[in-house]
Amino acid sequence: MNPVALIDQWAHNPTILIVIVGAVALLESLALVGLVMPGVVMLTAAASLAGHDQISIVALLLSAFIGAVIGDGVSYWLGRTQSDRLRAWWPFNRYPHWVDKGESFFTRYGALSVAFGRFVGPVRPIIPMVAGMMYMPPMRFLIVNVISALLWAPAYLLPGYYLGRSWQRLVHLPPGAEMLLSVLFFVFIALGLALSWLRRRLDRDSRFYRGLLVRARRHTITRRLWLSLRQRRIGGEIPLASIVLVLVGILAFIGWTWLVAGLHQPLALDVAAQSFFSHPDNRPLMQISVLLDRIGDALGVIAMLTPWLAWLLLRKRLAAVFHWGGALALLAFSNTALKQWIGRARPDTPEHLTGSFSYPSAHASTAVVFWGLSAAFIAEGLSSRTRHWPYWLAIVAASIVALSRLTFGVHWISDLVGGALLGLIICGATRISYHLFARRSLAGVATPMQLMLLTLASVALVTARIIWVPAF
Repeated sequence: MNPVALIDQWAHNPTILIVIVGAVALLESLALVGLVMPGVVMLTAAASLAGHDQISIVALLLSAFIGAVIGDGVSYWLGRTQSDRLRAWWPFNRYPHWVDKGESFFTRYGALSVAFGRFVGPVRPIIPMVAGMMYMPPMRFLIVNVISALLWAPAYLLPGYYLGRSWQRLVHLPPGAEMLLSVLFFVFIALGLALSWLRRRLDRDSRFYRGLLVRARRHTITRRLWLSLRQRRIGGEIPLASIVLVLVGILAFIGWTWLVAGLHQPLALDVAAQSFFSHPDNRPLMQISVLLDRIGDALGVIAMLTPWLAWLLLRKRLAAVFHWGGALALLAFSNTALKQWIGRARPDTPEHLTGSFSYPSAHASTAVVFWGLSAAFIAEGLSSRTRHWPYWLAIVAASIVALSRLTFGVHWISDLVGGALLGLIICGATRISYHLFARRSLAGVATPMQLMLLTLASVALVTARIIWVPAF
């Protein structure tokens, strides 16, 4: 059986989906593992698939309930039996304040902290372990654990489940489209997990980073180069993640472009995606795509960025302004040059796109650059344990904007892949340059009230662009 058919079979197997929900609920509640696992995203996606296939909601809720109870129970047991060793384990040996915050939360709320903690992302995997470390009575913990899990399971599963039940009535699925969506879902989750894992492996506290530092110190040239780069870097950290992103992105883009440029016909994946997204019965999908098209084009991006760039200019953060402008200029030049050089015909060419080509997708690369750089600048002011959230939101936002282009029939899905890879390269290169030349961090550049006003200004400008400025 080929991998695509196998993924599709697993994605629509009731038993496997129920087991997956239970396993994710267990790992999401488990100390150590739950800190780095995007369990909420995975639970919502699995629940949507289950709702689409009309799997028993009772079985699904029971699986999530059992997994959550076991996960918290194991965390409690670890805290109770290994309290003297836990602070020496990863990741607590690198981030001891996580345990300190968990202890403060437990001391303040007592037994209720176990129930509250289950619904609060940053402390969810920590509180049961801390309850064990603080010798909370086992029976009291079990009662709170069971009651909170009974509330947690429906709160996290029902929205995704009923979304899966209803979306097929809104969007017409042609034959074979379910297999495509299943594959895209698993690829999306796998890529998100891989990027999250890689980012953690390359930060300053990682073993890989420390190993490179040890090797750099052995030779005079590499030691001087490392010190020079570190002294010019905000926070004294070499941007390894951005460097690796650029190198891997360049190799992947060259390989993918070589494959696409040599094709005399579209890939099978291109044809399957096109049959789904451009189906004439998908009116709701078309309406959403028109909205996303206006948000994600050049005018939409400029509208969203204008208040923020104006504020950065006012606060004299010129490095950030220049790098945003440089990234967008490089993006526009690269897209234009590559389209003309490769000359790949569009699936369908409307009148306003006559004479233009499809590879790479400018909307996809623009979405990746805009949301990727936004996530990177936001993450700059966050702690290590919360930095993954902006990146996950950026992945979702950029993917939605890019996929909306398929609805108009002006791109193949392979064009989107090429555009996304180009966007990642520009993102990584921009961050490397910014961290080498910027002298001040953007952390604290605006108060919460100012951030809210800037956000409202962006929303107002984008709304004006959607309503009054026609597409071009």
